[in-house]
Amino acid sequence: MEHYIPKTFGDRVALFITMMLRWSADTFFSKRYGHRAVILETVAGVPGMVAGMWSHLRSLRKMEPDDRGWIKTLLEEAENERMHLMIFIEIAKPNWFERFIILAAQFVFWHFYFVLYVVFPKIAHRMVGYFEEQAVVSYTQYLAEIDNGTIDNINAPKIAIDYYNLSPDAKLRDVVIAVRNDERGHSEVNHDMANILIYEK
Repeated sequence: MEHYIPKTFGDRVALFITMMLRWSADTFFSKRYGHRAVILETVAGVPGMVAGMWSHLRSLRKMEPDDRGWIKTLLEEAENERMHLMIFIEIAKPNWFERFIILAAQFVFWHFYFVLYVVFPKIAHRMVGYFEEQAVVSYTQYLAEIDNGTIDNINAPKIAIDYYNLSPDAKLRDVVIAVRNDERGHSEVNHDMANILIYEK
């Protein structure tokens, strides 16, 4: 997956916010990739729900169909990210403090992203595109740690096997690859949505 080069001021703002959050995750979690994934997926589950909900309400207010057909896509994205969270909770087993951080991160990010999406939807979608790019980077690093033996390639949790229809003997590596593929797709979709909003007549 290629990095989307910023072309507008809004793109640069979106990338700046993303890299600040990336720095925070790197500082707090370092190479504890399972725990990082829990926080990442907690935040990642917010944009699709916010954008899908707002688009749904806008359709109701205008009494018009979802003209771009985005509502279903956005809500499916939110559900996919929620399942990622459920999977990595089984893998990382966060303690009470980390669960508190999860709740706090979700609370703060929900309000931030809601305002951003209502006022600056182009920046919001671009930011999610960049978020997902960084998710791909993080999961690639996670894979490298599994491959070099630093992280044990444990058995995949049942929830992941069922969700991705993996073989019964699937391992953590298989799960990370499947999740990374999802994130790559989310990145491309949100970059496309941002482009549509920027360049639509």
